[in-house]
Amino acid sequence: MRNFRELRVWHDSIALAVYVYGVTQSFPKEEEYGMTRQVRRSVVSIASNTAEGCSRSSDKEFCHYLEISVGSAFEAETQITIAKRIGILDEQRADDCIERLRRLQKAINALIKKTRRL
Repeated sequence: MRNFRELRVWHDSIALAVYVYGVTQSFPKEEEYGMTRQVRRSVVSIASNTAEGCSRSSDKEFCHYLEISVGSAFEAETQITIAKRIGILDEQRADDCIERLRRLQKAINALIKKTRRL
């Protein structure tokens, strides 16, 4: 069993979730149960699936959960892009979120590759 608290990608995904919660506070009130909740759920899922994967006994299962985490990061990137295009998130904050998400996607993919080589 791995200790998720020792994984850089877990710490980075927690930091991203906290950042996105702050960013989405500026979303319109009518989006509270729509885009706001969806984006938040996606970024929380990145950290959650990484942690859950650490509880699994095999590298294959761990990688499976990391792949789900990457999928959640892609989902969040898509939602941030939509929020930007419909005008509920300014370009600078959207681009910052997307850059953070892409760095995290790369880091998780690198961890998957490293784990598969073990």
